Amino acid sequence: MSQDSTTVPETSRKLSGRRRREIVAVLLFSGGPIFESSIPLSVFGIDRQDAGVPRYRLLVCAGEDVPLRTTGGLELTAPYGLEALSRAGTVVVPAWRSITQPPPAAALDALRRAHEEGARIVGLCTGAFVLAAAGLLDGRPATTHWMYAPTLAKRYPSVHVDPRELFVDDGDVLTSAGTAAGIDLCLHIVRTDHGADAAGALARRLVVPPRRSGGQERYLDRSLPEEIGADPLAEVVAWALEHLHEQFDVEALAARAYMSRRTFDRRFRSLTGSAPLQWLITQRVLQAQRLLETSDYSVDEVAGRCGFRSPVALRGHFRRQLGSSPAAYRAAYRARRPQGGPTERTDRPDRLERLERADRPDRAEVIEPRSGDHSLPLRRQGAPGGPTGHSGHPPHHHHAPHPDPGKPESDAYAPRLPEQAAGRAPGRPSLPGQRERPVG
Repeated sequence: MSQDSTTVPETSRKLSGRRRREIVAVLLFSGGPIFESSIPLSVFGIDRQDAGVPRYRLLVCAGEDVPLRTTGGLELTAPYGLEALSRAGTVVVPAWRSITQPPPAAALDALRRAHEEGARIVGLCTGAFVLAAAGLLDGRPATTHWMYAPTLAKRYPSVHVDPRELFVDDGDVLTSAGTAAGIDLCLHIVRTDHGADAAGALARRLVVPPRRSGGQERYLDRSLPEEIGADPLAEVVAWALEHLHEQFDVEALAARAYMSRRTFDRRFRSLTGSAPLQWLITQRVLQAQRLLETSDYSVDEVAGRCGFRSPVALRGHFRRQLGSSPAAYRAAYRARRPQGGPTERTDRPDRLERLERADRPDRAEVIEPRSGDHSLPLRRQGAPGGPTGHSGHPPHHHHAPHPDPGKPESDAYAPRLPEQAAGRAPGRPSLPGQRERPVG
């Protein structure tokens, strides 16, 4: 997965004799967005040996026998067809035109055959839906754009969808989140094949970070999954979103749904792609983020208005998801606002540092949740070794809010918060099966 690890998952199949590891096939379909389609073409299709980047051989393949029209009505001509996939050691599906439309059967057969012959299969953004339709993600961890993760989880329940990751490397099958996370995954592939120096040289040529910290958590919003309307849990989810200021736990939600906790957990995960406890914590943190941006409530008041039992619980979850303390986040947000805004402030860097220190006690203190509190035990920041304790995340595997719900926009390279810019990215627990989370 995309965590900090030097352990590389082993591929389960040996590459067949007719395939070459240096050959990368990119599978294009009509209706695919041009930005996502261009990412693997730029990474693997341009000779940058003068910059110390090993050369790949690129095969651009048409996934169907129709004109390949892309964003803006542009029409592309692919020099190869599906037959060229038989020579590739890596096959990349950069996007799929519709999460509700099944991919062509011939393309799915070609992907299955490539995987059986040992090729590495990569799905960028909505390309994960093509890999899932081919059965290549069954029983595997995967990710996609956060907006489409619930649909992927519901349509393919055997796929372990984690909407928090930028990318997931499961050895011979890899997936990424939306748009610019495809760059992260392609750089990761170069790093896996040729080392950190080659990936760093390529990142410099592309003028992007070699590895990004964090995941998709900071981009999530409170929108309901697009297919939730017809589900019996829709009313419970809507109620939870409207009552985040109240203190309730997952057991209360299960009771409102007239289900046992186990049944509710299973149904909720299939609907949203997330465990209910983690979803609830995420929604509370997002509400806190909005209040910090738009109100003058103190951190203690924000915690109470978001259903946290204490400001300590808010700080722990907030830092874990957004990489900053609530006070430092508010100061950084207001410092970036245009002059004369309704909450405009003139905080200086030394003030930000004081706010950071104020939210980092010098000693570790384990905070146990009170009865009825949804928050899990956590250790306050400041002790050697960083935060400890259960984070509420289900076991999972690795990798800005978008105004247009019809198409994922770039999720890349938002301005970093002060502690991230200083290289103090928050620690995350090592999770089974994960690897190579971008850092720094």
